[in-house]
Amino acid sequence: MKVLAFRHVPFEGAGRIESLLAQRNIRLDYADLYVPGVRTPDIAGYAALIVLGGPMSANDGLPYIHQELDLIAQAVARDQPVLGICLGAQLLARSLGARVYRNAVKEIGWFDLHFTESAACDALFSGIASQPVFHWHGETFDLPAGAEWLAFSAGCRHQAFRLGTKHYGLQFHLEVTPGMIADWCCQDENGGDVRELAAPLDPLPHASELEKLSDLVFNRWCGLLPNW
Repeated sequence: MKVLAFRHVPFEGAGRIESLLAQRNIRLDYADLYVPGVRTPDIAGYAALIVLGGPMSANDGLPYIHQELDLIAQAVARDQPVLGICLGAQLLARSLGARVYRNAVKEIGWFDLHFTESAACDALFSGIASQPVFHWHGETFDLPAGAEWLAFSAGCRHQAFRLGTKHYGLQFHLEVTPGMIADWCCQDENGGDVRELAAPLDPLPHASELEKLSDLVFNRWCGLLPNW
Protein backbone atom coordinates (compact mmCIF):
# COMPACT_ATOMS: atom_id res chain seq x y z
CA MET A 1 0.00 0.00 0.00
CA LYS A 2 1.15 3.54 -0.79
CA VAL A 3 0.23 6.97 0.61
CA LEU A 4 1.16 10.24 -1.11
CA ALA A 5 2.13 13.34 0.90
CA PHE A 6 2.22 16.80 -0.68
CA ARG A 7 5.17 18.68 0.79
CA HIS A 8 5.56 22.46 0.43
CA VAL A 9 9.04 23.06 1.85
CA PRO A 10 11.85 20.54 2.41
CA PHE A 11 11.75 20.85 6.20
CA GLU A 12 8.03 20.11 6.72
CA GLY A 13 7.76 16.36 6.32
CA ALA A 14 5.24 13.91 7.74
CA GLY A 15 7.12 13.38 11.01
CA ARG A 16 5.47 10.81 13.25
CA ILE A 17 3.06 9.82 10.50
CA GLU A 18 5.95 8.62 8.35
CA SER A 19 7.36 6.35 11.04
CA LEU A 20 3.91 5.00 11.90
CA LEU A 21 3.20 4.16 8.26
CA ALA A 22 6.56 2.41 8.01
CA GLN A 23 5.64 0.25 11.01
CA ARG A 24 2.55 -0.84 9.09
CA ASN A 25 4.55 -1.51 5.89
CA ILE A 26 2.78 1.35 4.14
CA ARG A 27 5.02 3.23 1.74
CA LEU A 28 5.01 7.04 1.91
CA ASP A 29 5.92 8.97 -1.23
CA TYR A 30 6.40 12.73 -1.30
CA ALA A 31 5.12 15.03 -4.04
CA ASP A 32 7.17 18.25 -4.12
CA LEU A 33 5.20 20.20 -6.70
CA TYR A 34 6.87 23.46 -5.58
CA VAL A 35 10.06 22.23 -7.30
CA PRO A 36 10.12 23.45 -10.93
CA GLY A 37 9.71 20.67 -13.48
CA VAL A 38 8.54 18.00 -11.02
CA ARG A 39 6.13 15.52 -12.59
CA THR A 40 2.54 15.62 -11.34
CA PRO A 41 1.84 12.27 -9.62
CA ASP A 42 -1.02 9.98 -10.53
CA ILE A 43 -3.04 10.15 -7.32
CA ALA A 44 -5.20 7.20 -8.38
CA GLY A 45 -2.29 4.90 -7.54
CA TYR A 46 -2.39 5.82 -3.84
CA ALA A 47 -4.58 4.66 -0.99
CA ALA A 48 -4.75 8.18 0.48
CA LEU A 49 -3.38 11.71 0.27
CA ILE A 50 -1.75 13.73 3.05
CA VAL A 51 -1.40 17.48 2.48
CA LEU A 52 1.26 18.94 4.80
CA GLY A 53 1.96 22.41 6.15
CA GLY A 54 4.12 25.27 4.94
CA PRO A 55 4.76 29.00 5.41
CA MET A 56 2.85 30.05 2.31
CA SER A 57 -0.89 30.76 2.03
CA ALA A 58 -3.63 28.65 0.46
CA ASN A 59 -4.64 31.90 -1.28
CA ASP A 60 -1.26 32.42 -2.97
CA GLY A 61 -1.53 32.44 -6.74
CA LEU A 62 1.22 29.86 -7.16
CA PRO A 63 0.90 27.28 -9.94
CA TYR A 64 1.58 24.34 -7.63
CA ILE A 65 -1.07 25.57 -5.14
CA HIS A 66 -3.64 25.50 -7.94
CA GLN A 67 -2.41 22.05 -8.96
CA GLU A 68 -2.87 20.74 -5.45
CA LEU A 69 -6.32 22.25 -5.12
CA ASP A 70 -7.37 20.42 -8.29
CA LEU A 71 -5.86 17.11 -7.11
CA ILE A 72 -7.48 17.38 -3.68
CA ALA A 73 -10.86 18.04 -5.30
CA GLN A 74 -10.38 14.99 -7.52
CA ALA A 75 -9.54 12.82 -4.51
CA VAL A 76 -12.61 13.99 -2.60
CA ALA A 77 -14.80 13.36 -5.64
CA ARG A 78 -13.62 9.73 -5.83
CA ASP A 79 -13.92 9.35 -2.02
CA GLN A 80 -10.19 8.83 -1.63
CA PRO A 81 -9.06 9.58 1.97
CA VAL A 82 -7.47 13.02 2.39
CA LEU A 83 -5.73 14.27 5.54
CA GLY A 84 -4.87 17.98 5.54
CA ILE A 85 -2.56 19.40 8.21
CA CYS A 86 -2.27 23.17 8.87
CA LEU A 87 -1.80 24.65 5.37
CA GLY A 88 -3.08 21.29 4.13
CA ALA A 89 -6.32 21.74 6.09
CA GLN A 90 -6.72 25.19 4.57
CA LEU A 91 -6.13 23.78 1.08
CA LEU A 92 -8.68 21.03 1.71
CA ALA A 93 -11.21 23.60 2.93
CA ARG A 94 -10.57 25.85 -0.06
CA SER A 95 -10.84 22.97 -2.51
CA LEU A 96 -14.30 22.34 -1.01
CA GLY A 97 -15.37 25.93 -1.63
CA ALA A 98 -14.70 27.40 1.84
CA ARG A 99 -12.94 30.68 2.55
CA VAL A 100 -9.36 30.86 3.90
CA TYR A 101 -8.35 34.08 5.65
CA ARG A 102 -6.18 35.68 8.35
CA ASN A 103 -6.93 34.43 11.86
CA ALA A 104 -7.47 37.00 14.60
CA VAL A 105 -4.19 35.91 16.24
CA LYS A 106 -1.19 33.85 15.28
CA GLU A 107 -1.00 30.59 17.20
CA ILE A 108 2.63 29.53 17.46
CA GLY A 109 3.47 27.16 20.29
CA TRP A 110 1.51 25.00 22.72
CA PHE A 111 -2.19 25.80 23.10
CA ASP A 112 -5.10 23.79 24.46
CA LEU A 113 -7.24 21.94 21.93
CA HIS A 114 -10.91 21.43 22.80
CA PHE A 115 -13.34 19.05 21.12
CA THR A 116 -16.92 19.58 20.03
CA GLU A 117 -19.87 17.28 20.71
CA SER A 118 -19.48 15.89 17.19
CA ALA A 119 -15.97 14.69 18.05
CA ALA A 120 -17.38 12.34 20.70
CA CYS A 121 -18.48 9.90 18.00
CA ASP A 122 -15.74 10.66 15.46
CA ALA A 123 -13.50 7.87 14.19
CA LEU A 124 -10.31 9.77 15.04
CA PHE A 125 -11.16 11.84 18.11
CA SER A 126 -13.72 9.93 20.17
CA GLY A 127 -12.80 9.58 23.83
CA ILE A 128 -10.02 12.19 23.73
CA ALA A 129 -9.98 14.93 26.37
CA SER A 130 -8.94 18.54 25.81
CA GLN A 131 -5.17 18.92 25.97
CA PRO A 132 -2.27 21.09 24.73
CA VAL A 133 -1.07 20.44 21.18
CA PHE A 134 1.41 22.22 18.94
CA HIS A 135 0.30 24.99 16.58
CA TRP A 136 2.01 27.17 13.98
CA HIS A 137 -0.41 29.16 11.87
CA GLY A 138 -1.65 32.66 11.13
CA GLU A 139 -4.60 31.82 8.90
CA THR A 140 -7.83 29.91 9.37
CA PHE A 141 -10.80 28.72 7.29
CA ASP A 142 -14.56 28.57 7.24
CA LEU A 143 -16.10 25.12 7.53
CA PRO A 144 -16.86 23.62 4.12
CA ALA A 145 -20.54 22.97 3.37
CA GLY A 146 -21.65 19.72 4.95
CA ALA A 147 -18.53 19.33 7.14
CA GLU A 148 -18.61 18.31 10.79
CA TRP A 149 -16.87 20.74 13.17
CA LEU A 150 -14.63 18.71 15.49
CA ALA A 151 -12.26 20.95 17.47
CA PHE A 152 -11.44 24.51 18.50
CA SER A 153 -8.98 26.53 20.60
CA ALA A 154 -9.25 29.81 22.47
CA GLY A 155 -7.58 31.62 19.58
CA CYS A 156 -9.04 29.77 16.59
CA ARG A 157 -12.59 28.47 16.25
CA HIS A 158 -12.05 25.99 13.42
CA GLN A 159 -9.24 23.64 14.43
CA ALA A 160 -10.55 20.43 12.84
CA PHE A 161 -13.30 19.22 10.55
CA ARG A 162 -14.42 16.07 8.78
CA LEU A 163 -16.28 15.81 5.50
CA GLY A 164 -17.99 12.47 5.03
CA THR A 165 -15.99 9.71 6.68
CA LYS A 166 -12.59 10.00 4.98
CA HIS A 167 -11.67 13.68 4.57
CA TYR A 168 -10.10 15.45 7.54
CA GLY A 169 -8.63 18.90 8.04
CA LEU A 170 -6.47 19.51 11.14
CA GLN A 171 -5.22 23.05 11.77
CA PHE A 172 -2.80 21.87 14.49
CA HIS A 173 0.33 19.70 14.29
CA LEU A 174 0.14 16.22 15.81
CA GLU A 175 2.90 14.94 13.53
CA VAL A 176 5.76 16.99 14.96
CA THR A 177 8.67 15.77 17.07
CA PRO A 178 10.73 18.04 19.36
CA GLY A 179 13.50 17.92 16.76
CA MET A 180 11.13 19.13 14.04
CA ILE A 181 9.95 22.05 16.17
CA ALA A 182 13.53 23.10 16.93
CA ASP A 183 14.40 22.85 13.24
CA TRP A 184 11.39 24.94 12.17
CA CYS A 185 12.56 27.71 14.49
CA CYS A 186 15.88 27.85 12.63
CA GLN A 187 14.44 28.06 9.12
CA ASP A 188 14.74 31.38 7.28
CA GLU A 189 11.14 31.06 6.01
CA ASN A 190 9.91 31.09 9.62
CA GLY A 191 12.17 33.89 10.82
CA GLY A 192 9.43 36.54 10.83
CA ASP A 193 7.17 34.41 13.02
CA VAL A 194 9.98 33.51 15.41
CA ARG A 195 10.97 37.15 15.91
CA GLU A 196 7.39 37.98 16.93
CA LEU A 197 7.42 35.49 19.81
CA ALA A 198 7.66 36.90 23.33
CA ALA A 199 10.04 34.09 24.37
CA PRO A 200 11.96 31.30 22.62
CA LEU A 201 9.76 28.37 21.63
CA ASP A 202 10.27 25.31 23.84
CA PRO A 203 9.76 22.03 21.90
CA LEU A 204 9.49 19.85 25.02
CA PRO A 205 6.72 20.84 27.51
CA HIS A 206 4.02 18.51 26.15
CA ALA A 207 6.06 16.33 23.81
CA SER A 208 5.33 13.00 25.52
CA GLU A 209 1.57 13.66 25.64
CA LEU A 210 1.62 14.76 22.01
CA GLU A 211 3.42 11.57 20.99
CA LYS A 212 0.71 9.44 22.62
CA LEU A 213 -2.07 11.47 21.03
CA SER A 214 -0.35 11.37 17.65
CA ASP A 215 0.01 7.58 17.77
CA LEU A 216 -3.66 7.16 18.73
CA VAL A 217 -5.08 9.52 16.11
CA PHE A 218 -2.89 8.45 13.20
CA ASN A 219 -3.32 4.75 13.95
CA ARG A 220 -7.05 5.36 13.82
CA TRP A 221 -6.58 7.23 10.54
CA CYS A 222 -4.77 4.24 9.08
CA GLY A 223 -7.90 2.25 9.85
CA LEU A 224 -9.76 4.38 7.31
CA LEU A 225 -7.46 3.34 4.46
CA PRO A 226 -8.77 0.84 1.92
CA ASN A 227 -7.48 -2.73 2.05
CA TRP A 228 -5.28 -2.68 -1.03
